[in-house]
Amino acid sequence: MILTTTNTIETHQIKEYLGIVTGETIIGANIFKDFFAGIRDIVGGRSASYEGVLREAKDTAIKEMQEQAQRLGANAVIGIDLDYETVGANGGMLMVTASGTAVKI
Repeated sequence: MILTTTNTIETHQIKEYLGIVTGETIIGANIFKDFFAGIRDIVGGRSASYEGVLREAKDTAIKEMQEQAQRLGANAVIGIDLDYETVGANGGMLMVTASGTAVKI
C-alpha cells in the first residue's frame, strides 16, 4: 500500500476516493523515562527514551490507519497528516493521530 503526505501520487491516477481513514494511539510515558528525560534536560542532549515512545506511537497510528484503508478496499492513502498531543494529568500521556484519504489507484 502506498502511503503519502501528498494529495496525488506521481505516475498514478486516482480511480476512486473511498473516504477519510484514521488511526489513533495513546501511550503513557512511565516514571523512569520521565526521570531520565528530566536529567537529560538538565545536562542537555536528546532523550532516546522519549524518541522511542514517539516513534512507537506514530508507527501504531499509521498501521491502524492503513488497516482501516485496507478494509475499505484501498491500495493507497493520500494526504496523510500526523498530529501529536499530550493529554492526561500533567500531560503524562502522548496521543498521536494519523489521518488521510483512502483511495484506489
